Amino acid sequence: MLAQSSAPIHYRLCPADPKGHLFEVTLTIPQPEMPVQNISLPTWIPGSYLIRDFSKHLLSLSAQDSQGQPLTINMVNKSCWQIDSASSHGQPITISYQVYAWDLSVRGAHFDESHAFFNGTSVFLAVENQRSTPCLVSILETEQTQSQQWRVATGLPYTEINAQGFGDYMATDYATLIDHPFEIGDYTEICFEACGIPHKMVLTGLFDCDQARLKADLIKICEYEIELFGAPAPMQDYLFQVMVTGSDYGGLEHRNSTALMCSRNDLPYEGMGEASEGYLQFLELCSHEYFHTWNVKRIQPAVYQNADLSSPVYTNQLWWFEGITSYYDGLILLRAGLINADTYLKLLAKQMTRVYRMPGRFKQSVAESSLTTWTKFYQQDENAPNAIISYYTKGSLIALALDLMIRQQTQNDKSLDDVLLTLWSQYGKTERGLVEGEIERICSEVSGIDLSDFFARYLYGTEDIPFETLFAAVGIEFTLRSPTALMDLGGATSEPCLAVSLGANLADTPTGGVKITHVWQQQSAYQAGLSAGDELIAINEIRVHNKQQVETLLKRSQANAQWQCCFFRRDELRQCTLTLQAAEADRVSLAEVSEPSSTVTTEWL
Repeated sequence: MLAQSSAPIHYRLCPADPKGHLFEVTLTIPQPEMPVQNISLPTWIPGSYLIRDFSKHLLSLSAQDSQGQPLTINMVNKSCWQIDSASSHGQPITISYQVYAWDLSVRGAHFDESHAFFNGTSVFLAVENQRSTPCLVSILETEQTQSQQWRVATGLPYTEINAQGFGDYMATDYATLIDHPFEIGDYTEICFEACGIPHKMVLTGLFDCDQARLKADLIKICEYEIELFGAPAPMQDYLFQVMVTGSDYGGLEHRNSTALMCSRNDLPYEGMGEASEGYLQFLELCSHEYFHTWNVKRIQPAVYQNADLSSPVYTNQLWWFEGITSYYDGLILLRAGLINADTYLKLLAKQMTRVYRMPGRFKQSVAESSLTTWTKFYQQDENAPNAIISYYTKGSLIALALDLMIRQQTQNDKSLDDVLLTLWSQYGKTERGLVEGEIERICSEVSGIDLSDFFARYLYGTEDIPFETLFAAVGIEFTLRSPTALMDLGGATSEPCLAVSLGANLADTPTGGVKITHVWQQQSAYQAGLSAGDELIAINEIRVHNKQQVETLLKRSQANAQWQCCFFRRDELRQCTLTLQAAEADRVSLAEVSEPSSTVTTEWL
């Protein structure tokens, strides 16, 4: 039995031990459930669909009553505990524990001498049957945070903090609490307004950056997206939290913030002329996660609403929530004036190539990719290209095809924008969750086109979308070509194409060799008996030093040429004869042509 209490659940977090990467956390429950109180930690974080078992990093769990007397704790399962609260006689109880924070990602918690970052799913235990109770969070200072002049950055509203941001923050409930990550450190801060709304980007790490250019470009992205969905925006302020490293990349959306990781080489630098590929990738990432403010955080599958995060939830709808977002992230760079049509077509061609290089697209539908994300997409192995397709990449192609088809069949009276805004009006603003099949119905309803066959073939089926015809109608030539190099990512090119293909991905090893990372079924390496993990050491009796050497051999070879390969499988020396097959035409090229095949005047580009 639980009596109602006006006092909030109180969490205190201290960045106590940077060398040991330990946060110390206390949780005070003003009015515990009697005779036992259950507490738990999520097993996954919204937006990242993998069971991560955050409880494995929780240490030294103990509980005591208001008199300081210890209370018995029993483990219920791997992420849930039961506290014997009977002896507390309804008075407050306090739980103490440590969290080991050494996950340098956007999904977990990380803490060392340079900074601290955490998601609430990693550090804040949920008080069962009291998840709707307000939560007070106190972020405590230490000698280290004071001496290094660390500051706190979070989108969670505060009640009383000092100039550095240490102090008290308030969440309306547990779900709100865990949807506001914290960055604590000596970060670089870029502040701006978009449509009158305060925005901030904080960057942690070692880097140099043209902050004025980054700020100007972010304003264009944010203002375009706010204006696309219309006033009022769903947030009062917004925070980009960026961890800058040597080579990392990723993002995770939250209610009024996003946690990002990028390579320091992807940031703009003073004197940069045309935006580099890395910088465009970073801007796309910002555009993508910001778009999720509407599409995922407000427009949501019904099964994601009020999920307790203890076990997976399943939906076919990630093709919309991630695929459509992936379609718009680059398109918004074009619409906001950050890139021209030629650059956009290059970005789009590379995105499409990631689909056409996956034989698995004929084995798994996009709907199934969404449904099995917990076991297949988020746990990819070396056979993934042959077995699965990404609901991000092919989902974005479904979005592209829908947009082109709707525009062409309605003479530009309707577009995918209209579907998006209908979902925002009817579901995002009203917090009504989407059930299975509802998005497909709305696409047909808004466009006035029966799209049931389209979805049966391309969403629930495994057919390739007829892009040659769809693009021709808007004056764009779609072609599939063979690669020009091992790392050819697609797009228009003047380089000569390879006549043959190895049918495998390669990676240089630190010791000066070449390892096979993926093998495409039925292609050259597969037919020769090579497998992922094999290390090539010689081709035609000549030692192989790096993958560039292999690429040079490919450029000099023709179909049916034979290579005598020596390789290690584990520590066993083996040999095989590899017969080179003609290169697959799996790289996408897009180019504007003078006259579209349709009389419809498109405003797509």
